[in-house]
Amino acid sequence: MGARKPELAEPVVVDQFWANRRLDAIIVDLSTYQGHNLVNVRKHAMDRDGKLKPTPKGVAIKIARLPDLAKAINKALAKARELGLLDGSDAE
Repeated sequence: MGARKPELAEPVVVDQFWANRRLDAIIVDLSTYQGHNLVNVRKHAMDRDGKLKPTPKGVAIKIARLPDLAKAINKALAKARELGLLDGSDAE
């Protein structure tokens, strides 16, 4: 039997950025849910108390698929630049 993979007691926020002027944010975190380690990219909305709350809009996938997600995002970035949707000076 292989070594048991570590589990996270609490989500670990890796990055976040504002999605729009309504102060919705995109938050990327690593977490463990029902024994599965996940990467979660989710939109969060500001509540009336000024706290960010997760919405149903987002994706959570097993951490083993993270390299595939990163590859797809990098391809989307390159294609957007190729199509003139972004230029090389845009924040990455």
